[in-house]
Amino acid sequence: MSWRVARDLSSAAEFHARDVPEPASRAAWVCDTTGPALVLGSAQPDARVDRVACAAAGVEVVRRRSGGGAVLVAPGEVLWVDLVLPARDPLWRDDVGQAFLWVGEAWAAALAELGVTPDVHRGALVRNRWSADVCFAGIGPGEVTVAGRKVVGISQRRTRAAARFQCAAIARWAPDELLALLRLDPTERPAAERQLEAVAAPVGVGLDQLLAALLRHLP
Repeated sequence: MSWRVARDLSSAAEFHARDVPEPASRAAWVCDTTGPALVLGSAQPDARVDRVACAAAGVEVVRRRSGGGAVLVAPGEVLWVDLVLPARDPLWRDDVGQAFLWVGEAWAAALAELGVTPDVHRGALVRNRWSADVCFAGIGPGEVTVAGRKVVGISQRRTRAAARFQCAAIARWAPDELLALLRLDPTERPAAERQLEAVAAPVGVGLDQLLAALLRHLP
């Protein structure tokens, strides 16, 4: 089975509003975002967002339909790829945790081709103090780390027809900028910045190179 690849220049809001067609087929949707956006998880409370700070920074606030914490996206700073998998596909897994693994393995193979040594997390979701607020603070099944730091985050939305795996590989990790857009107790902020600095890292390769490698390694 082949993958239909579509690359779009669009806002984060426009891209997240895109619906998976029915019947679904294998597809790789690549988003080149037109501006910075704070992308919230489906269940993340609005009260945690500092709307005034976001407006002052020119950052759009968007909610995705998949779970997890916030991701700060900006042009040229993230490789954003959504992988659509129809429900009857041979790669489909009913177990939600196991369903992520082929996605992480494709990203890991792409990174390995480019000289990086990645690991795919195969255990349960690992949470910490900040993972409900910040996607890259925790680590879930299928997500990819390098030297213990998360470089590729993956979330998933499932329907009866398909799964949509939303993937982000970061070229720049600036947790202080993301935290500045959230409502935090001022006494928490310095500790949060120190802790988050250590949990994630830039992917360390060119994003266009990584995209080309990922498309080669999609099963």
